[in-house]
Amino acid sequence: MTESSLTLDGILSARLQVSDAVVDVEEPVVKLVIFTLDEDWFAFPGDKIREILGDSPVYFLPGCPPSLEGVINLRGDIESVLRLRSVLGHGEAPAAAASAILLGQASSMRSGLRVDRVEDVVDVPQSSLQPPIHTIPDNLRPIVLGVLTFRDHLVTVLDLARIFDDYRQGLR
Repeated sequence: MTESSLTLDGILSARLQVSDAVVDVEEPVVKLVIFTLDEDWFAFPGDKIREILGDSPVYFLPGCPPSLEGVINLRGDIESVLRLRSVLGHGEAPAAAASAILLGQASSMRSGLRVDRVEDVVDVPQSSLQPPIHTIPDNLRPIVLGVLTFRDHLVTVLDLARIFDDYRQGLR
């Protein structure tokens, strides 16, 4: 090395040339179905949601728990519909509010889940999912996979398999 390359300017110039190299690393992504209940934003992993249905007619079944809204006929298959509001401990939906049904499958159970509105289906970098925050209510803590910020809202990612397992055991 020459004397001029050992100057501070020479060293800084050499470092800048090395740091300008961009490394393209493909980060794993997670597909999420983001929805709302009241003003709260939630998501399910996209691999657990088979279909998103508009507000379909649901047929009441006498003697069922309040959290089971009824059943729908989906192209000849009968599917149950759970009131996710009830399962998560939210209040009743406002009268005449539009809604959607997420057809979910996890943990050897398949059911529709009534939500207020589907906001989006997105692929997010796996690193954007953060651990659950400490202010999550105790009843939700066991079913929360993580949180992320989407469109300036805190989105709580829920574990559908755990929700279905708890529901079958009568815990939700």
